[in-house]
Amino acid sequence: MDLSYDPPAAFRHALDQLHATVAAEVGSDDFGAPDYLPGLTVLLQSMDYDPRFSETGRRAAWGMVVGVLRGRSQAIAAMKANPGFDARAVLSPVVITGVPRTGTTALHRLLAVDPRFQGLQTWLLDSPMPRPPLETWGDYPQYRKTVAALDAQYAAAPDARAAHFRAAEEVHECCMVLRQSFVSNLWSCGWSAATYDAWWQCQDETPAYRHFARCVQLVGLNDPDKRWLLKNPGHIQHLDLLFAVFPDARVIQTHRDPAKAVPSLVSLLMNLNGLMEPERKAQRAETLMRREVAKWAQAVRRAEAVRARHPGQVLDVVHADFHARPMETLEAIYRFIGMDIPEETRAALLRRIADKPELSRGVHRYAIADYGMSMEEAREPFGDYVRRYDLVEGRA
Repeated sequence: MDLSYDPPAAFRHALDQLHATVAAEVGSDDFGAPDYLPGLTVLLQSMDYDPRFSETGRRAAWGMVVGVLRGRSQAIAAMKANPGFDARAVLSPVVITGVPRTGTTALHRLLAVDPRFQGLQTWLLDSPMPRPPLETWGDYPQYRKTVAALDAQYAAAPDARAAHFRAAEEVHECCMVLRQSFVSNLWSCGWSAATYDAWWQCQDETPAYRHFARCVQLVGLNDPDKRWLLKNPGHIQHLDLLFAVFPDARVIQTHRDPAKAVPSLVSLLMNLNGLMEPERKAQRAETLMRREVAKWAQAVRRAEAVRARHPGQVLDVVHADFHARPMETLEAIYRFIGMDIPEETRAALLRRIADKPELSRGVHRYAIADYGMSMEEAREPFGDYVRRYDLVEGRA
């Protein structure tokens, strides 16, 4: 959370100010293809119309927009500084996706223990560039800026540590690069953004996926022989676009009872929403709950249709099975992606499983009743999805 930028009097009139601020900071006025401009324009208009920001929220929201546009500009500058970065295709990346809060993060960070994988670290999502040697990261101002922003965020919202902890040096989600095209679900999740949300739902995210794929090539330039391990829940809504940029991807789709997963997501999102709009927390939480149920129910249906056109490229992992039998699940994943598990890697995986680092920062507590919906109401839009994967708790 970056509070260092003074927000404009009206966001919708600040497009030129925004570009000037970022250009001065990055030292470049090249933002790449102009396909990001329609979304950015609608977002700024929405920020004047939809939310009831607190003063802190208004400053934080502006800082977020500045930071994302800065990340885009830095990515374009790094691409220009490294001609030929996109000469090598990304071969058979392993991609984890699924409705949020279905174990995607835990699985992603567990698999990242394997040194044969490379991933998108949080600080490189904020500032895409060829990944430098690990021991030099602290020398980069971009790395230190991400560390400071995360520290500020957790100071402002301590409960977010238990819900979804992020560290600058750990792998994180593709959506943080996808949002640099300003056609992204994320812009409807941090504060009230109904105007932007209505616009976004009618858009094509193909340019965003092309930019994302180029950023993956850019970040991996110095590790051309390492296999990519990526993760993003939102890919289930755009599996067709994912396969368009990575035709031979191996996708792992996680599943959990949506009556458990979606309220967990809303609880996580409300850590930020409560800071941005403290006067409408209860109303915002109920609105988010209904939006997220509808959005992710549609996403799993879209994913099923795309999966049918890519037989053998998607492996299903049920949340309860992963937690009950993690090593058995990992063995199935490694068979699916065509890799072995060396003994040293197996030992490292077992150590992380035993350590349970996700539980070390507290317990994430939430209740669906707090969001004005019953478990049955949350499951109903998903149709036969819950039955197909046997997701109701009590599973053997």
